[in-house]
Amino acid sequence: MTTVQKIQEIEDEMARTQKNKATSYHLGLLKAKLAKLRRELIAGPSAGGGGGGVGFDVARTGIASVGFVGFPSVGKSTLMSKLTGTHSEVAAYEFTTLTTVPGTVKVHGAPIQILDLPGIVEGANDGRGRGRQVIAVARTCNLIFIVLDVLKPLGDKALIEGELEGFGIRLNKKAPAIVVRKKERGGVNITHTVPLTKMDQDEIRAVLGEYKMNNCDIAIRQVDATIDDLVDVIEGNRVYIPAIYVLNKIDAISIEELDLLYKIPNSVPISSKEWLNVDELVDVMWDKLDLVRVYTKPRGNAPDYTAPVVLRKGRSSVEDFCHSIHKEIAKNMKYAVVWGSSAKHSRGQKVGLEHILEDEDVVTIVKK
Repeated sequence: MTTVQKIQEIEDEMARTQKNKATSYHLGLLKAKLAKLRRELIAGPSAGGGGGGVGFDVARTGIASVGFVGFPSVGKSTLMSKLTGTHSEVAAYEFTTLTTVPGTVKVHGAPIQILDLPGIVEGANDGRGRGRQVIAVARTCNLIFIVLDVLKPLGDKALIEGELEGFGIRLNKKAPAIVVRKKERGGVNITHTVPLTKMDQDEIRAVLGEYKMNNCDIAIRQVDATIDDLVDVIEGNRVYIPAIYVLNKIDAISIEELDLLYKIPNSVPISSKEWLNVDELVDVMWDKLDLVRVYTKPRGNAPDYTAPVVLRKGRSSVEDFCHSIHKEIAKNMKYAVVWGSSAKHSRGQKVGLEHILEDEDVVTIVKK
């Protein structure tokens, strides 16, 4: 029996099993087994390979990368070509893009890499239609555009979410506030600072038993944490990526239908063909990427607003700023003067390497 068949068998059994206190242990066991089988699919037939396959390994450029994911012929390549000026094969039939096509778009002075991925098919996380390679590249992106045909958005949305979830990608979620710590002895100790409303101790022990974790401490600090969240933490190979649902081809629908589309969370309706509402898409993309622009100001001169140093939120200290220009700058820095939202004073604040910069701060580096 293949791994895919084993997964289908477990999913069928879970669908047949009614959830209650008597079956919670059994369901926890099944979910742990399912996660282990899916790990085999993610790893693939051999231990090596990230992008896997000719045309899928792309040199990374820019401060962040955005992957275009969708079924064939939803308009990914048209949007990519017009955004970046990069030619990505476009035609009115399926599967015109067969490899990853990279391009770059500048937003607020920041170079952002756009990756047009081949159209995925249902069953992609099981390896169909080169789906494993496509989703493996998507796992490395900072943001995913899920491009959907506006005439059938919800059905395709659910299918693509399922394919990405099956490959360990968690969309628009944060890593669970669950800590799992192994120890040599002492058995299992489960603590929680919030009520367990979506799982019980029987399920937790079933999952731990399947992973042969007989000695460990589990600390749950997340409201509404599920057994799937616990499995994700134990597996440790999940990636948490923001996503925007790009609802393409709005030129083919009415205003009333467009109003309904805006009710879909994290969505932006556009027309890549007629270039409608793409400005809003770029603005939402910038907000989701959470980037920090920092402007340099040489001593005695005005700030240079033409070429910002772009950092990622969470890695935006003065030290990160220095390293992004040249690694020697931090070593020779005496102090920095910062103007902007991270500074305590409008006249500027003297700070050290550990100071965290905010978007559109201005920085002067004073050398020793």
